[in-house]
Amino acid sequence: MPQDHAAPAAATSTDIEQQLQPIPEDARTSRVSGQFWIWAGANLAPINWVLGALGINLGLGFADTITVLVLGNFIGMALFGFFVLLGQKTGATGMVLARAAFGRRGNYLPAAIQATLGIGWCAINTWIILDLVMALFGKLGWVDPDQPNYGWKIAVAAGLMVLQVLIAFFGYKSIAAFERWTVPPTILVLTAMSVVAWFGMDIDWTYAGPPGEILTGMDRIAAMSAVMTAIGIGWGITWFTYAADYSRFVSRAVPRKRLYFASVLGQFLPVVWLGVLGASLATKSGSIDPGELIVENYGALAIPVLLMVLHGPIATNILNIYTFSVATQALDVRAKRQALNLIVGVFALVAVIFFIYQEDFAAVLDSWLIGLVAWVAAWGGIMLVHYYYIDRRHPADTERLFDPVGTPRLPVMNWAGIGALLAGICATWLFMYGLLPATQGPIAVALKGLDLSWLAGGLTSAAVYAIFGPRIHRRYLAPAPQQRRRVPKA
Repeated sequence: MPQDHAAPAAATSTDIEQQLQPIPEDARTSRVSGQFWIWAGANLAPINWVLGALGINLGLGFADTITVLVLGNFIGMALFGFFVLLGQKTGATGMVLARAAFGRRGNYLPAAIQATLGIGWCAINTWIILDLVMALFGKLGWVDPDQPNYGWKIAVAAGLMVLQVLIAFFGYKSIAAFERWTVPPTILVLTAMSVVAWFGMDIDWTYAGPPGEILTGMDRIAAMSAVMTAIGIGWGITWFTYAADYSRFVSRAVPRKRLYFASVLGQFLPVVWLGVLGASLATKSGSIDPGELIVENYGALAIPVLLMVLHGPIATNILNIYTFSVATQALDVRAKRQALNLIVGVFALVAVIFFIYQEDFAAVLDSWLIGLVAWVAAWGGIMLVHYYYIDRRHPADTERLFDPVGTPRLPVMNWAGIGALLAGICATWLFMYGLLPATQGPIAVALKGLDLSWLAGGLTSAAVYAIFGPRIHRRYLAPAPQQRRRVPKA
């Protein structure tokens, strides 16, 4: 590995994180509890009770929504765990790992997409709580909740963005400490909310759908498949690209099973818990609006909930901000991670302001989530094939991933990976059935709304790469031509 990529022996973990480089063993932690708190904190956010309510809003009954939520996230999070293990094994971020499958410059495409999504998620998670915060402020008499309150919303978003950027600024240790100390009290608040809702409110546990509009037959299956894509397996899939960015700090001495289950349970438990809470509250009104879900159901009890509401986007967005910075560095942008943190805060705040003026809440959220699945499912299929099939049969040196542009140890453009990604995205769209016409593929339309986009995209990209990827991979295992020694003839 080139000398300028090697971490000095005396460097702190913060120094190591400034530029992309493998995390050395002496800078890693042997505790897996940090991984549990990081992923649990990222999912103890209002967006997840909104996701649970989305199934009710789209016409499903309570039982169908919970079935999709539990089964889908079980599958999605189980796959997520394999990406966690890659970070521990290599010490590399997700977008650096992708260089082997897409090429040294070819990887700019997935890295650019990931950086853009980091901004988008940061904006979505901040925007999604603003109506709820305004409703809570209304209870306190600070604002009129019946007014748009655009100025108040922008001010709250700006305050949250500053705090999020500040925490992510100091790197992994700061993020892990924030999650470790704030998630447990947040769980206590969530427990109190759940007890009040499930034992003190008139939840319709037998809710089967809107009166007179209960879905049956193919319409019901199609609706369940759409919700599966948005809040079931699709939700687990959206975390694939983040996993290695944080597990790279876990020591290789930690048993893989411990790391796997700590990370998977950290994702699965809060997503399902909040999803069930959101779906149960939505049976009373059918709404997915956070303000209606919480303030109208909890009344004065909603005031203590403000802590959890404000904690949610912070705990999630510090991951989005951090991942944006390392994904941008994977584009060979020669800027320190901390400087990039400041940039993402500005971009995300601009995106929040845009979302504030969008009125169709369900359509915006559904389109965003389905759009994520379109590329992550394809990317995930390629990465699983590369590291759990091709690289296991023909192991390659991980250090080559950190070589500069022009290295003979990686292809400039790995057309097998790029072609597989494009084929997977195309297949995803063909089988996709979103709320907007542009997100409704012809095959899904022909199947009367059955959405199998995540499955089609993942399997297509994996199959294409499994056929064409091994040959290119083996080509770069051999010594570079200029490194070969000429044996003199006898």
